[in-house]
Amino acid sequence: MLTLYDYLPSQNAYKVRLLLNHLDRPYRTEMISIFEGEGRQEWYLAISPTGTVPAIKLEHGQTLAESNAILTFLAEGTQYIPDDPFGRAKVLQWLFFEADYVQATIATLRYWVLTNKCEKRPPELVKSKKDASLRTLAILDRQLATEPFLAGERYTVADMSIYAYVHLAADAELPLLSYSNVSNWIARVQSQDGFLRKTYPYSIDPNATGEL
Repeated sequence: MLTLYDYLPSQNAYKVRLLLNHLDRPYRTEMISIFEGEGRQEWYLAISPTGTVPAIKLEHGQTLAESNAILTFLAEGTQYIPDDPFGRAKVLQWLFFEADYVQATIATLRYWVLTNKCEKRPPELVKSKKDASLRTLAILDRQLATEPFLAGERYTVADMSIYAYVHLAADAELPLLSYSNVSNWIARVQSQDGFLRKTYPYSIDPNATGEL
């Protein structure tokens, strides 16, 4: 059975839980106490070189880290990733966008806000994160003005990946409702068969206020 190395408040790990729920694929979970240093232990670094979650171990022992790589692998042969080269490349385009833009802006700012780290950061840095987050939301809103999903007509792992943090942008004190196309897309994602609604706040982990 597939093993998922997880940390519940991580929306990167949520992405994988979401896909597994869509696929109705059974798996076992092994929790990693990120803020207590478990991710830096040698045994886990052999699985996830950065020490982050999620990671997976397959039935025959192979391991894979990085949420977007895991999504791409697990979606192979399913409706959630196109078979044709161009369609697949469009999905990858938005997975790369998520890693480069969403992670560095909305995801980071949300973490700072929810764990009271903004006051520990220079005000100009916090402002730059907020400005960049707003630009990211604007890009997504423009894309979703003409397409129901990010890579076109089909709901794919690109939507799952970007949804994970973007639908919680209000946690980062961002005006999510001002972006109507993004808001409508969020509703479309949530209406998909097998959608997983449950997420977990950082507050369930008393260690989350520490620095990684």
